[in-house]
Amino acid sequence: MSAQSSVARRVQSLQRWPDWLAKPLMTLAFTRMVPFAGTAGVRFEQWDGDGVCLTLANKRKVQNHIKSPHAAAMALLAESASGAAFAWHLPNDKLPLIKRMDIRYVRRATGGLKVRAWVTPEQQTQLQSEERGSIKVAIELTDSLGEVPIEAEMEWAWVTR
Repeated sequence: MSAQSSVARRVQSLQRWPDWLAKPLMTLAFTRMVPFAGTAGVRFEQWDGDGVCLTLANKRKVQNHIKSPHAAAMALLAESASGAAFAWHLPNDKLPLIKRMDIRYVRRATGGLKVRAWVTPEQQTQLQSEERGSIKVAIELTDSLGEVPIEAEMEWAWVTR
């Protein structure tokens, strides 16, 4: 494997702090790169080599007309988590690009949302060894009842900078 990504190095430098400070710092670092995620209120719970866990509270600014999380808010959360998990393993000389988002809304979401995303060891090897390509980053999004309101597949591509 090649050198650790600059994203991983930056996030690890924040993780030396206690959780009550590290989590807001990780959120701030991400939302400076992706301001829209900050506008919506995306929050980091975990960001490391094992994956990413993000949350989104069911506040008015992300609700639809029936007071549940908006479809676009769920898509943003899934895309943000998959992108953060992808970026952790992406070599510094590669540019990340979202290639495809396939989302199927299967039930109404209740309350806040939590999403987990991860890159498999095989995908990590592919990211390190290929000049360009794409992978489907696994995600699992649940609502406050533990139900799965969406089934999503996020395909991320990379090219040499």
